[in-house]
Amino acid sequence: MKIKRLALAFLLVAAASCAGGPKEQQLSEIQTLKSPDGNLTLSFGLTKDGTPTYSLDFGDKPVVLPSSLGYELRGKRGTRYFSNWEEKDYEGEVDFHSGFSLKSTTTDSKDETWEPVWGEESNIRNHYNELAVKLCKPGAEEDKEYTMVVRFRLYDDGLGFRYEFPEQGQNLTYFVIKEELTQFRVAGDHTACWIPGDYDTQEYSYAVTRLSEIKSSMSQIVDYNASQQVFSPTGVQTALQMKSDDGLYINIHEAAVVDYPAMSLNYEPKTRTFVSWLTPDAEGWKGRMQAPCTSPWRTVMVTDDAREILASRLILNLNEPCAIPDAKEWVHPVKYMGVWWEMITGKSSWSYTDDFSSIQLGKTDYSTAKPHGRHGATTVNVKRYIDFASAHGFDALLVEGWNEGWEDWFGCQKFYVFDFVTPYPDFDLPGLNAYAQSKGIKLVMHHESSSSAINYERHMKAAYELMNKYGYDTVKSGYVGDILPEGEHHYSQFMINHYLYAITEAAKHRIMVNAHEAVRPSGLCRTWPNMIGNESARGTEFRSGILPNHVTILPFTRLQGGPMDYTPGIFEMNMCKLNPSDSSVISSTIGKQLALYVTMYSPLQMAADLPEHYEAHMDAFQFIKDVAVDWQRSEYLLAEPGDYLVIARQAKPGAKCKANLALDGHEWFVGGVTDENARDLSFDLSFLEPGRVYTATIYEDAPDADGIAESPSFNPGYSIRTLQVSSTDRLEMHLARSGGFAISLK
Repeated sequence: MKIKRLALAFLLVAAASCAGGPKEQQLSEIQTLKSPDGNLTLSFGLTKDGTPTYSLDFGDKPVVLPSSLGYELRGKRGTRYFSNWEEKDYEGEVDFHSGFSLKSTTTDSKDETWEPVWGEESNIRNHYNELAVKLCKPGAEEDKEYTMVVRFRLYDDGLGFRYEFPEQGQNLTYFVIKEELTQFRVAGDHTACWIPGDYDTQEYSYAVTRLSEIKSSMSQIVDYNASQQVFSPTGVQTALQMKSDDGLYINIHEAAVVDYPAMSLNYEPKTRTFVSWLTPDAEGWKGRMQAPCTSPWRTVMVTDDAREILASRLILNLNEPCAIPDAKEWVHPVKYMGVWWEMITGKSSWSYTDDFSSIQLGKTDYSTAKPHGRHGATTVNVKRYIDFASAHGFDALLVEGWNEGWEDWFGCQKFYVFDFVTPYPDFDLPGLNAYAQSKGIKLVMHHESSSSAINYERHMKAAYELMNKYGYDTVKSGYVGDILPEGEHHYSQFMINHYLYAITEAAKHRIMVNAHEAVRPSGLCRTWPNMIGNESARGTEFRSGILPNHVTILPFTRLQGGPMDYTPGIFEMNMCKLNPSDSSVISSTIGKQLALYVTMYSPLQMAADLPEHYEAHMDAFQFIKDVAVDWQRSEYLLAEPGDYLVIARQAKPGAKCKANLALDGHEWFVGGVTDENARDLSFDLSFLEPGRVYTATIYEDAPDADGIAESPSFNPGYSIRTLQVSSTDRLEMHLARSGGFAISLK
């Protein structure tokens, strides 16, 4: 890692008023911080009643109007009288949002470059100016004083800030958060890409509306999920992507969520203010803290070019450096297939038998059961996938439904639902593992916890040791259903700590983790790069529930915090051909499915369809075989959230992914996708190395293609052409409705 400290590069001055702020905000002791390039200005001050307030401007344009900071804490429990066991209620609240005075300020600046273990580029610059404001206020007793620090880091592409609670004796040691009161007061009725605020799922389609239309649009967006709790008719989740009428792209999110609940936002239309809304625990409290401690970073990206939102590494930079000293020795990108899609579509089943209506692990005797004949994870079927994956250069094969317990796992609220080590009678674990290794394939273990977090932790060590025994180095974990213990949520502090525990324990066993239904990522993959994949959004498994614009929004929202296991590569769009009772049709062309390997970044990429569907289109399948999964450089050529994306990426040389061992680092891959509108897009190839001639293989929508499933003219067809190009050339591409294209440049 190369670190270069610069001299102080920002201005810290007293000012008479907050730029762009309303007149009613009479602030004192204002501090002003500039971004390294001078385009962004942060202003901090205290109101007359001692409320901390900040604002953010982009040039002369207000981004965040003066907005309050702080907390409400739970009051202390009253005295318990042992004679009659009388217990008083909590004694009021502790106001941690007013009555502060400014004790001191410190400043800093950093400019460093660090190397991610995997990523969209081989080097990331971390350049910011910093202001830390130390605030104090009188405590509950006369000789006591509370202390809180608000730390701001201002980058060229946005702002990060967090709360810090220093060690302060008995003044504030253990405390409970009732509410975090962070505000984001926006300057207009922006157009936003948003999903409903929910404590348990992000698996929604995105709405694209004005902020003033959130409430009226909510009922159209909320649909069924296995676990969900929408908390407000105006609540939304982060990352929230907005565009102002004067052309600013604004993104609100959070970074480094550790030992703290995930944050959503509740919108107050009258004041155009988003207020932080933390996921509560089983008792309704928002966080249980022990000083010294910090909150996650609250982030506001802002730019006048949508491509710079995609290029931003603000979230990663606000996380701690890699905590795994030998990560580069064993963490590696993976291109994989899976015995999965056939279960998702109902062609086959996770379960083994219909003989049992109730399963008790260790007591139910599967050897006496009659197989129902629909089980997908059989030795014979898995070998078929292994043969295909091996023949086409893949690294690994995911197998779901291999272990006992699937007959009554869903919705049963069972604490002891799986043990993650006992295979079904028709799944030869040692034999299949040996067969896979003989073919150069690693099996990907599947751990569906059924949201029984305590049960998973109880069995985790044994499950990871089993993986070590057979040479598995990647696990897909799942959290379908309501969380156990009851009352907890997928995004509460308890589960945040569980997810990190699973990652850190996996690292001890040199195991990479791909977590589904877990909390949305917040950049922790920088610290723990064995977090190689996550779901935490609506992916391909929703089939007809994927709107045409969905994948033009996700890179601006969900992917800001880390890669997504979106499971692209579906070639057969009509699900009835797999399962006659499934009438769903995916709104996509094959060209769009190929493009997703470039536009939806992940070091863990799946060819999600069945082998027989790829065998019918081997010419298009070639792109999936060729495309890299680790990159040394990315260029964001065209972008408008909700409309279209075109991204180019240069392969990293010496890739550890078996499928890409032949890549020398000169290869580029380009992907482009559109929404429900057909488009003609034009872009130059100036990112290519000057003086070189490249062979471009272009996988594009057929002239009569139409990716809208409901259309009578629906046709996911494609065509392939090759031509010679150089850095001085320009390409003109036509995209069908809900279509796309993919290009390999060698």
